[in-house]
Amino acid sequence: MSVRDLIPWGRSNGNQVPSVLRDGDRDPFLSLHREVNRLFDDVFRGFGSNLPSLVGASAFSGGWPSVEVSDGEKEIKVTAEVPGLEEKDIEVLLDDGVLTLRGEKRSETEDKDRRFSERFYGRFERRIPLGYEVKDDQVDARFKNGVLTVTLPKSEKAQSQVKRIAIKS
Repeated sequence: MSVRDLIPWGRSNGNQVPSVLRDGDRDPFLSLHREVNRLFDDVFRGFGSNLPSLVGASAFSGGWPSVEVSDGEKEIKVTAEVPGLEEKDIEVLLDDGVLTLRGEKRSETEDKDRRFSERFYGRFERRIPLGYEVKDDQVDARFKNGVLTVTLPKSEKAQSQVKRIAIKS
């Protein structure tokens, strides 16, 4: 086996295991070899492609924080889970029908007695298009126990535009 065989993206050229070993499923080493190759393929698939990989989203990657948007008759409520952050670490902006949630956390710890230091830095930004005209001056944001709740009252115009559609069978 050459080093090229270990590179996951180099195996897609159609090279197969020699036919002498191809009775495959009964050979535990060959089965293990295939499973390890599949594992590496799954992990490295995330680099430079939109295909899913085994590497999940880290705390400060694009999908964080978890956000829930609920659309009521008179208001839109956005709830974001931001554990570990404080009110001063979060910024809420509303511009042209888009709600932006930003956060940044820095932490430094130094212990000279034990001769170590730790640093942590992370930031996020989530943009949520609202789809309705809201009353900018009545937007309310509250933060409690790591949960940010933003309430955006809909304008009268947005409330009157809602139309129920009958479903026919």
